[in-house]
Amino acid sequence: MARGALLLFAVIGCLATLRALASPADAPLTLERTIPLKGVSGRIDHLAVDLPRQRLLVAELGNNTVDVIDIAAGQVMHRIAGLKEPQGVAYVPDGDLIVVANARDGSVRLFNGTSFEAVGVIALGNDADNIRIDPHSGQVIVGYGSGALAVIDPRTRATLSTTKLAAHPEGFQFAPDGGTIFVNVPEARELAVVDRSSGNQVASWKVPDARSNFPMAVVDDGAAIASVFRSPSRLVMFRAASGEVAATVPTCGDADDVFFDGKRHRLYVSCGDGAVDVLSWDGKATTKLSGTATQSGARTSLFVPQLDRLFVASRAGWMGGSAAILVLRPSP
Repeated sequence: MARGALLLFAVIGCLATLRALASPADAPLTLERTIPLKGVSGRIDHLAVDLPRQRLLVAELGNNTVDVIDIAAGQVMHRIAGLKEPQGVAYVPDGDLIVVANARDGSVRLFNGTSFEAVGVIALGNDADNIRIDPHSGQVIVGYGSGALAVIDPRTRATLSTTKLAAHPEGFQFAPDGGTIFVNVPEARELAVVDRSSGNQVASWKVPDARSNFPMAVVDDGAAIASVFRSPSRLVMFRAASGEVAATVPTCGDADDVFFDGKRHRLYVSCGDGAVDVLSWDGKATTKLSGTATQSGARTSLFVPQLDRLFVASRAGWMGGSAAILVLRPSP
């Protein structure tokens, strides 16, 4: 195909996406701005926020970098380079630390949140992935390897304990009281329930006809757990107290993140097929409200309730489109 034709198709694709995002003012999500990620290629993985400074942290797995974005200015202010396929990223206010989990060498690397200087490395073995900060203890929990959660003290840089799981963990979340961790384990086709105090798995929730549960969200202050499956593409709502399936609803395909908007009682599901689904939840049933077009491969996102914004990572396109962060504003 001629170079001119390729360029024309790329322009047409970008215009189509912009038209799709130019939603009516009363749409559940509208595009507020686009933040370019210059010189970033390959897959983008998870996002986190340094809320005190209003900075977005972007794990750029394919680029071996983490970008630090000034949200107010709408631009990258610093790039941490030399990483090994960064997947998970988090900010620890107590100690002012940026924590990055790397897939290729299984390391968890710590950086000062002010100077971005490297201040520590914890070796987990392989495929360090999702990161969560225990809201009660400030400890760092990392999913990794063929099936484990590591508990890390960010102050001493020590691994305190590990919890064994049936296979590699993907999305996981804490119950609001901190006593339980809910973990998606797609290769085992289960949602594992882990007792935080003992470090042991105490229950396994399964959906017989669903596979590949990756993203997860805590709903209604811990009353329900939302887990999104890729095969078939659907969101399943579990009662947290019993593991009973409360509701199911089809979603967009290749989902990688889901978040609950408690203000509006909505869920946002970001998918690699180029959409964010918006669903309502009334405590009993889940209903799809709309689908907002993004970009193919834009499957990772972060909803920040304090800023009332959903950030969606759009990877560089094979026809020349640049990587970017799409800033979506919920309404009304």
